[in-house]
Amino acid sequence: MPSEPKRDTESTPQRGSRRGNRRLPRRAAAGRRSFTSTLKALDALATSGAKVSVRINDLDRGTSVLAGDDFVTLPVAGLGAVPLLIEVAAGFESGALDPLEIVERGSVDAVTVAGVWQHLKAPALPLSDLAVLTASTGDALAANILLQRVGLPAVRERIEGLGMRRSALLDRYRDTRGPDDAPHVALGSARELAELFAALVNSQAVSPGVSAQVSEWLSLNHDLSLVASATGLDPFAHENDEHGLLFINKTGRDAGVRVEAGVLAGPRAGVAYALIVCFDDLSIAHRLRAHDAFRVLGTDLMEYVF
Repeated sequence: MPSEPKRDTESTPQRGSRRGNRRLPRRAAAGRRSFTSTLKALDALATSGAKVSVRINDLDRGTSVLAGDDFVTLPVAGLGAVPLLIEVAAGFESGALDPLEIVERGSVDAVTVAGVWQHLKAPALPLSDLAVLTASTGDALAANILLQRVGLPAVRERIEGLGMRRSALLDRYRDTRGPDDAPHVALGSARELAELFAALVNSQAVSPGVSAQVSEWLSLNHDLSLVASATGLDPFAHENDEHGLLFINKTGRDAGVRVEAGVLAGPRAGVAYALIVCFDDLSIAHRLRAHDAFRVLGTDLMEYVF
């Protein structure tokens, strides 16, 4: 892997945020922007032996607000679906894929690790609906069919084209991983994930149309149990928040792996964030301690943007 990039003195400011005219004049609120609680929670996790990688970028300034081992490549589980969705959206835009193409559920091996299609009676769905299932419920079966349709090499090429040198989609979702299978679905770094989500909301991922489509799919995500738990949003209907909160996210879960990346924007500021925690999942207590760190980050992010 490439050596650690130079630290941020640094990034080109990200323009064109989709928040538009909802942003009120910025006020410093310096005392509320320290992320002290987050640092304390993540330090406790690291001390216990967990691997932690975090990155927060201010969307208006384009600079890093918080970074800790953000260049380290770690397993990211379901976050690997985001570049897959970008490739699918690019195919829809170019005409290489037909959004209404019907695909049979039985065209791939059964997988039960996550999702709802396995519980539905419909034996076939259009590609556009599979993208919605992948983004909203982390549907492994839908994601595997999309991956089969576009091809793993195409997704890897797309990842390279996005400038993500420390990220990779390695394999499809599986119920069990044998010695001949890739050890993880996907790998990534907190820095690249945060930058990818910033690019999506700033219409810079492939094209404005592709960015808007993927952001729309991700805005349907039902998993608001980690960082997003602090937002108070309805997990099943949070596209148009009455308080002017812009939010998209994607989570990833595997044995001993919890990941979330997204964008949170309020009246005072907007941020793109990513947090990866790899821990020994020895008990419910170990798991809840990892989950609590995500929720502490969510609270600090809400104080930053409001």
